[in-house]
Amino acid sequence: MLDPTAWSSRAGNTIALLAGMAMPLAFSPFHYYPIALLSVSLLFLTWQGVDGKQAAIRGFLFGLGLFGVGVSWVYVAIHEFGQASTLLAGLLTGLFVTFFALYLAVLGWCIKKITGKRNFSRIDYILLLPLAWLFFEWFKSWFLTGFPWLELGVSQIEGPLSGYTPVVGALGVSLIAAVSAGLLASFWQFKETKPLLAIALIWFGGSALKTVEWTYESGLPISVSVIQGNVPQDIKWDSEQVLKTLLLYQTKTEEQWQSDLIVWPENAATVFYHQAKTSFFDPLEKAAREHNTDILLGLPVYDNDNIRYYNGMMSLGMSENGFYHKRHLVPFGDYVPFEWLRGLITFFDLPMSSFYPGQDEQVLLTAAGQKVGISVCYEDAFSSEILDTLPEASILVNATNNAWYGDSLAPHQHLQISQNRALETGRPIIRATTNGISALINHRGKLQSTTAQFEMAVLTGLIGPRQGMTFYVQWNHWPLFILALFMLLVWAYYQKNDLNKQAG
Repeated sequence: MLDPTAWSSRAGNTIALLAGMAMPLAFSPFHYYPIALLSVSLLFLTWQGVDGKQAAIRGFLFGLGLFGVGVSWVYVAIHEFGQASTLLAGLLTGLFVTFFALYLAVLGWCIKKITGKRNFSRIDYILLLPLAWLFFEWFKSWFLTGFPWLELGVSQIEGPLSGYTPVVGALGVSLIAAVSAGLLASFWQFKETKPLLAIALIWFGGSALKTVEWTYESGLPISVSVIQGNVPQDIKWDSEQVLKTLLLYQTKTEEQWQSDLIVWPENAATVFYHQAKTSFFDPLEKAAREHNTDILLGLPVYDNDNIRYYNGMMSLGMSENGFYHKRHLVPFGDYVPFEWLRGLITFFDLPMSSFYPGQDEQVLLTAAGQKVGISVCYEDAFSSEILDTLPEASILVNATNNAWYGDSLAPHQHLQISQNRALETGRPIIRATTNGISALINHRGKLQSTTAQFEMAVLTGLIGPRQGMTFYVQWNHWPLFILALFMLLVWAYYQKNDLNKQAG
């Protein structure tokens, strides 16, 4: 059982599936981060001693387990809020999971074709397989608008490897974690202690880096209040609910005038800005100015010609008014990729699902005397897009509507992603959600305070603005890509020598 080459087809397939199913336990809300390395290590081992076809099958089974458990919340969005039947929601979720599982199937097949051998060498485990995992995550993060969810590096936020996050970003930590998994697999396969020593050195280096202060305080802390309205998703856009929602947020805001900054979540105001400018937003702005307060709030915004509308965030109060338009839209949530799908089922025609993407380059909003880097919903899952606001932004704000996913893993996983963005950038993050989990996150990615889910809440606290750049902010992914190229060249060198020896 200890020798992967002796595993039967059924045993290897079962191990691949179970390893994939276990990997989400490394992520929030469980935080058993070592499981991620063990899961990936087992995947690598299941690819040992098999041909390309069997490697594809086991990669696919691992993917089914990983995404079937890890993004099971897709079913909640389609069934509970998209009003699809249990059968249809299950079918669509299954197709979604299958699509991403195919990535790992193709990856397993390609690895076998590249190496041209059934059995992996030590150098394959340590260099090639971790590089393959990095390619998988990188490709997944941009192909077909991208889905950078369940990144291996994100799961390590509580562990020693998070010390590398301000250096190479969460994607870089994915590579380092995959190298650790490859070393573990090499130890398992060849029964040598050197891989364990290498893992210890890698983890010790991460722990040492956690003591480094990459950015510095740039002013006095600002007082912040986050309004979590907890308006049910199924009535949020109903016409009779609009006024009730506006009055709810207005009332809770008026109770927090002592704060420098008050933040509402994504589309907290379920009315277009121009429709309520005179009757609601102008009086709210006047009151905010009288109390020396700024407000950042989510709302839909039409452009000047009233043809396109955006999922936006607005600043009003002491600072100059401004708008941020969401750039990276959620397929089927913010827009329908293929308009001919509308009308087939309710899920393809959700309320407010015809947003246009905002421009890539937008002027940063100012609030409480600070330049603010704003992301809406899952935009903060795309690390490179957060970097666009830096180093100018001294604080980050993520406004989201997690009500789509009910009592599932999604809100917890999303909060963990936000923690990684804070650690990567060395900036605090204010996270405002519709029904939780709202949070104040410090520049080290640690949770200062959070709200409970599924209740109306106001989260208050102090946030310290910061300036300066982490190594990752300064150099983006270039050091990671250079490192990956170096690893590939070293692997190719040893691969060539192995082939020459076999030929000789």
